Amino acid sequence: MANSLHRPQYELFRKMMVVAREEAGLTQVQVASGLGRPQSFVSKYERGDRRLDFTEFVEIANVLGVDVAKFLATYQDNVRWGDIGQILRKTDRS
Repeated sequence: MANSLHRPQYELFRKMMVVAREEAGLTQVQVASGLGRPQSFVSKYERGDRRLDFTEFVEIANVLGVDVAKFLATYQDNVRWGDIGQILRKTDRS
């Protein structure tokens, strides 16, 4: 089985997190400051070098002003009904 950091589903989650930060108009430094963590923490999870656990995700969502339930519903819809490869290629072009 592939490393979970490199599965298409986690790649989608990771990219959705980057988009959420950008849509919130925040830099990695600002998110890190809101979390009381170094900027490298944000950089590592955005690059896929570090996996987030659920509690970390919820903390980050709060800093970003993201509704966790809506985020998860969007993720599930994309995984369930979408072509993950197509979605990832689309976000790469953004």
